[in-house]
Amino acid sequence: MLNLTRYYIYAICLVCCASLLYIYGLPPDSLRQTRDGVPFFTPPVIHPETGEPLDLGELVRHFKGE
Repeated sequence: MLNLTRYYIYAICLVCCASLLYIYGLPPDSLRQTRDGVPFFTPPVIHPETGEPLDLGELVRHFKGE
C-alpha cells in the first residue's frame, strides 16, 4: 500500500511540474502582455470624472508620458 501511495505522489508531482513548465514556456493568449505590462484581455476602466470607458493601455501610456 505504501508503494502505491508513493507512486501516486510522484505522478501528481510530475503532472504539476509539467503543467507549470507548459504555462511558463507556452503561455496561453490570456496570459500574454504588451510591452508596457498590460494583459491583452483586460476590460476597460472607467474614467473617474466623465464615466467613459478607457482602454487600460491608453491609461498606462498617459501616465508614462507617451
